[in-house]
Amino acid sequence: MLKSIHPLLNADVLHALAAMGHGDTLVLCDANFPAESVARQTTLGKLLRIDGASTPDVAEAVLSLMPLDTFVDDAAKCMAVVGSPDERPAVQQEVQAIIDASESESFPLVPVERFAFYEQAKQAYAVIASGEPRFFGCFILTKGVIAPRD
Repeated sequence: MLKSIHPLLNADVLHALAAMGHGDTLVLCDANFPAESVARQTTLGKLLRIDGASTPDVAEAVLSLMPLDTFVDDAAKCMAVVGSPDERPAVQQEVQAIIDASESESFPLVPVERFAFYEQAKQAYAVIASGEPRFFGCFILTKGVIAPRD
């Protein structure tokens, strides 16, 4: 255990978060997502896992350290519900509440069609798989910057 670091964040995840730069993206996905095959195509090239945790729990842990990008309009994306792209299931509402609590400005989740989401995920820096059993618990977050202290 480390002081002030969320206990869900293991060494591999911490290394990936620290290595990411401004504008790099991170995928947080549920247990149904093709995480292994997508992760092999990312910059990191391997899957990161936080098993036994929900995607909202993983989002809370990640956002305790990683700021979202204020320079883009879609720094927080979710996989759109197939056949009902305007629907926001409970898992997405929970992650939106975590984003709202973590950031000083609004970052509404932008829905991305399922197959377009897969393609964007392949361009990410890394993929973190959770144990989330609920459908559409998949998100792409864009890393921002931390301003220097004056």
